[in-house]
Amino acid sequence: MRSPPWLDSGTLGRDLLLAGASLAGGLVLFALGWQPQVRPNAQLPSALFLPPLVAASVAVGLRRVAPRASLAVGTGALVVDTALGSSLGTVLVYTQVLYDACVYGPPRLWRWLLRITVALSVVGVVVGVLSYGQWRGAALGVLVVLAGLLPVLTGVSVRQYRDQAAAERARAEQTARLVELDRRQAVSAERARMARELHDVVANHLSAVAIHATAVLSVPGLDRGQVDSALRVIRESSVQGLAEMRQMIEVLRDPGTSGGPGAAPVTPEVVTARLAEADALVERVRAAGLAVRVHTDGTPGALPVGVDLAAYRIVQESLTNALKHGTGEAELTIAYRPAEVVLTVENPVRRGAGGLPGAGAGLIGMRERATLLAGRFTAGPRDGRWQVRAALPTGEGG
Repeated sequence: MRSPPWLDSGTLGRDLLLAGASLAGGLVLFALGWQPQVRPNAQLPSALFLPPLVAASVAVGLRRVAPRASLAVGTGALVVDTALGSSLGTVLVYTQVLYDACVYGPPRLWRWLLRITVALSVVGVVVGVLSYGQWRGAALGVLVVLAGLLPVLTGVSVRQYRDQAAAERARAEQTARLVELDRRQAVSAERARMARELHDVVANHLSAVAIHATAVLSVPGLDRGQVDSALRVIRESSVQGLAEMRQMIEVLRDPGTSGGPGAAPVTPEVVTARLAEADALVERVRAAGLAVRVHTDGTPGALPVGVDLAAYRIVQESLTNALKHGTGEAELTIAYRPAEVVLTVENPVRRGAGGLPGAGAGLIGMRERATLLAGRFTAGPRDGRWQVRAALPTGEGG
């Protein structure tokens, strides 16, 4: 059966119950005539030994709420009991007081108690030997050790064990908080990465679709060939965007969910965009209406996967912005350096209102891609033109 809540560990009710049990045990010893054990004056009434017993029991009840007061009351009771003679019940209850003072009192208290009980044990041995004139007198020091030093050592051991357990709990809680913080940071980083990929995949193709749809709707008198050309670009951009979107969904989906029930796990084939595919990207942008001049400086070589993807996406987003906000022409320069690849996209800026609205997410995404690779990124007006420049380290060279 479960004990009542007021008797749970650490409650005042439990302390009072222990104090009552200590008093009851001492009274039983007194009733049986087993105490006091030492009575120097035979004419001294035995009832005088009861107040120290009661005081020591009260000290047990104060062990948690006032450890210092508990030790003071218990020590006073022991001194009075020793002056009257000595009774086993009071001494036993006082050992509990010493133990509780070490466990529940401040660290400074148990350190002083340890020093004092060690000193009293030595003094007891010396006094006993000198009083009896033989080594058997050392038994007096043994009594001090049993009644004083041993409870203190036990309390110190329990106190250190509890302090260590509390430190371990605090360390475990701190570790759990750090793990949760790392998890949140990982989730935030993954969400930011997904946002960049979604923006780069969708923005380019939808921008071309929007521009040509706007042209068809806003320019009157278009012949059938011009309408067909615009619709062809719209269709190609839509199909390409859907294909890249499907690839991303396959990557995000857990393996095995693409097949039917009982089917073998399926690992999606990831087709990662690369800078080497920039020519195809430029052709699509040209078909959308942007005249792009491409310059290559240096010898193209294999790039790290992260750099390859980031470079492609930066070129894609820069050309998309040039298509949306420029005057219909742009210049792309790809420079392969020994330790980095440098991308530069320049285009004239359309004067006045016009073009498609933008929220600036593309510039944020390009800057984040370059920063994650420890690269450099700048974007802004330069000599009357808009320039985007990104330098991505390749990890080669000195």
